[in-house]
Amino acid sequence: MSMMGGRGRGRAQDKGPKAKFSQLVPYLLEHKKSLWLAAGLSVAVAALSLAQPLLTGQVISAVQNHKNTASVVLLLIALILASGFTGGYMYYVLSRTGEGVVLSARKQLANRLLRLPINEYDLRRTGDLVSRVSSDTTLLRAVLTQGLVDAVGGILIFVGSVIAMAIIDPVLLLSTLAVIVVAIMAIVVTATRVRSATTKAQERVGAMSAAVERALSAVRTIRAARAEERETAEIAKDATQAYEQGVKIARISAWITPIAGIAMNGAFIVVLGVGGYRVATGATTVANLVTFILLLFLMIRPIGSAFGAYTSVQSALGALARIQEIIDVPTEDELSAAPQAAKATPVNDIAIEFEAVDFAYAAPVAAEGQEPSVAPAVLQGVSFKIQRGTRVAIVGPSGAGKSTTLSLIERFYEPSAGRILLDGQPVAELDRAVLRAQLGYVEQDAPVLAGSIRANLMIGSPNASDEELSQVLEQVNLTEVLERDERGLDAEVGENGIMLSGGERQRLAIARTLLAAPPILLLDESTSSLDGLNEQRMREAIDAVAKNRTLIVIAHRLSTVVDSDQIIVMENGTVIGTGTHSELVKSTPLYKDLAKHQLLV
Repeated sequence: MSMMGGRGRGRAQDKGPKAKFSQLVPYLLEHKKSLWLAAGLSVAVAALSLAQPLLTGQVISAVQNHKNTASVVLLLIALILASGFTGGYMYYVLSRTGEGVVLSARKQLANRLLRLPINEYDLRRTGDLVSRVSSDTTLLRAVLTQGLVDAVGGILIFVGSVIAMAIIDPVLLLSTLAVIVVAIMAIVVTATRVRSATTKAQERVGAMSAAVERALSAVRTIRAARAEERETAEIAKDATQAYEQGVKIARISAWITPIAGIAMNGAFIVVLGVGGYRVATGATTVANLVTFILLLFLMIRPIGSAFGAYTSVQSALGALARIQEIIDVPTEDELSAAPQAAKATPVNDIAIEFEAVDFAYAAPVAAEGQEPSVAPAVLQGVSFKIQRGTRVAIVGPSGAGKSTTLSLIERFYEPSAGRILLDGQPVAELDRAVLRAQLGYVEQDAPVLAGSIRANLMIGSPNASDEELSQVLEQVNLTEVLERDERGLDAEVGENGIMLSGGERQRLAIARTLLAAPPILLLDESTSSLDGLNEQRMREAIDAVAKNRTLIVIAHRLSTVVDSDQIIVMENGTVIGTGTHSELVKSTPLYKDLAKHQLLV
């Protein structure tokens, strides 16, 4: 079954599977050399740390026996310094590796986001997608910086401490472990609740980002409508929900610290009580008791690190679930079931052909408890042929399916029935890169990207020379833009091209397409923002570049349509007439009416 597109402000999010730690492993393995280095440093820190209590015990014994302690004290100081510097370098390596994991995740996610099927952008909010790249990926850093690799050394310290404590006083060790085991069980139960809370918190952050992006993209409209307070309230609502989820995480996490503190204090009290009694009865010595206490502190530290690492992993997995949701969405090419031809080979004189094409945008996913909606058909049984090298206009009232027709030619969406052919070959069997190399597409309200004029022109022609850039700007009557800024091609156009007029933005978008010089041009209302003089100059430019090319134009002005070799009239998603201007005026009442009103609909 063919994938269908979708339009809408948003959709209910599917409850996908939770992320697993195994899905995090590939991000870590990309930095295995750094991880091995950090693990080695962690082992070194563990060894240096374990030696310190044992040397401290020797210092106490030497003092009690009136022996020289200078060499042992110097060695102890050296171990403390070596442990500190080694630990500092280890955390630098871990932090650097954590940044590398975040970078890898962001690059992979950004690469995926730019290749998703178009209907995914229709159904998702842009701000939420941005939040996944910026906010969710950041939480992956904590997996490393908050103790995952450090747990390797922590395990050695814990095991080494237990062994040394067992040798010193096994009875005292059993009393201590009883308190610690109870604390561990309580902390594990508490920490498991962090993951789901983190996922919900990141979803609310995504919703807030989407609300901010929506407001900023229409800030002039909001100011003009005096709607600042209402929009601020909407953003504040999402921010408050994110805050509430953050507080919930803090509330859950807050239990971990006191539980760990109670366990440590309880173990310390047990050691002092039982150990003091055993010293008094002669079962052990003061030096052994001090060494045991130091080992206790040393043993509890990695337990705290392990709890921190466990909590961090749970938080990271909550964020990873949102990242993985996008990674798991098939890209355009992955959805293509048919073998993809390496090139388009013309087999006849027909450049574009529609054969009984039906299409409907996918309906937004219904919220829980609501009946699923059925998307109305946008195109029904659309059939037409466009000969190579001809100029064709598609006209009709708003909502007739004109822009959708061009989107299907570009394979932004797949028809639910019928076929579309390019040069006699089904477009579904063509590699999308090959297909789109044959097409130059200027969409309705074509965007101008933030940056320079040069950067905008070179999006599809990265190797174009300055001379070629200047020539194409002259073709679309944009040389005055170069002349009014001393930076010329390097002049900035502002966010969404705000430093250009509406007509200049449209002409810049057309120049960008003309520069690539594809054999087929698709222009969606490309002259709608131009005044009479510039429209005439634009039509002259299009006429010049249209020679020996196929040109398909969606237009609302009679002057753009009248000279076309073929005109396709659409209404309610169907083709109701084809022919020349003079033919359609006689045969198609709708076209006659549109022509009477200069096609301004």
